[in-house]
Amino acid sequence: MGKSNKNTRRKFLDKGLKLGFITALSGFGISKVASKLNANTNHHSGSTMELMNTNGDIIQVDTSDVAPMEHSSDHDEKYNVREGMPNRKFVMVVDLAKCKNALACQSACNKHHYVTGDNAWIKIYNMQESKDTAPYWMPVTCQHCDQPACVTVCPVDATFKRRDGLVLIDNERCIGCRFCMAACPYSIRVFNWKEPDQGEIYVDMDMSHHNPTPEHAGMPSKMGTVDKCDFCPHAIKNNELPHCVTACPNGVFYFGDKYEDTVTNGEESLRLSQLLEDKAGYRFMESLGTEPSVYYLPPTDRLVDFEDGLENYMEYESVAKPE
Repeated sequence: MGKSNKNTRRKFLDKGLKLGFITALSGFGISKVASKLNANTNHHSGSTMELMNTNGDIIQVDTSDVAPMEHSSDHDEKYNVREGMPNRKFVMVVDLAKCKNALACQSACNKHHYVTGDNAWIKIYNMQESKDTAPYWMPVTCQHCDQPACVTVCPVDATFKRRDGLVLIDNERCIGCRFCMAACPYSIRVFNWKEPDQGEIYVDMDMSHHNPTPEHAGMPSKMGTVDKCDFCPHAIKNNELPHCVTACPNGVFYFGDKYEDTVTNGEESLRLSQLLEDKAGYRFMESLGTEPSVYYLPPTDRLVDFEDGLENYMEYESVAKPE
């Protein structure tokens, strides 16, 4: 795939996520009624438009009284790492019918987050409910729960949940007590027993400008701290898809905004609610009350053969070591 096509895939917020009412207002930058002190009340255009006031009522105003809202050019003032992105709820959908254990998602995650040790952030399970049922491949990441047990038990506020749904770890605050690992029912968290080591990739890094941040931002982790899938906040902040989504050759992962009811795998954008209804989507161990933000589509009408992934199969806890 060419560089231009890859860049197009990664601009996910521009591929169908801004729909309906939001799209209708985009040309006005969310219009506001101009101040009567600045408007010329003696001249009216004669045409009107409908706007919603602060009480939720639809009113008609003269178009001459409408002016574009000026947005701040300082992105940092609008985005706080621990608060997250306002008016967003990020979700992921995993289509089990498409997964053939290519491990491209795991490799991309390991590379961009410098994952080492004995555990990957993305685990690929060889699933089979019984000897009489068909096996299938099941990628499992952090579920980014709306009711996360890990946040509840953390004694130092190192694990926290943002308003946009992401559950993150501040490695600068983490004391390595591993309470969060014990509390997580998905066994998805990993502990850094050693300093990161990714061979030449790590050696060649310019660490002189490394500014620790709770969103990790793809920098090596710290020994004695806990890590996990973070939904790549450093990427989605730049309107890009998480690395596992773009790396998957089969379009297994969909990512998007629940509030906008849209998800995309980079090749196609779908309405989230309709996708879950049509494909009988479900959430992993939902009965625990954790309210996961990751949805699964069952492995029915599979597009790939299970046997195709056996040649790449390794125990889920393994990570390919640098040469």
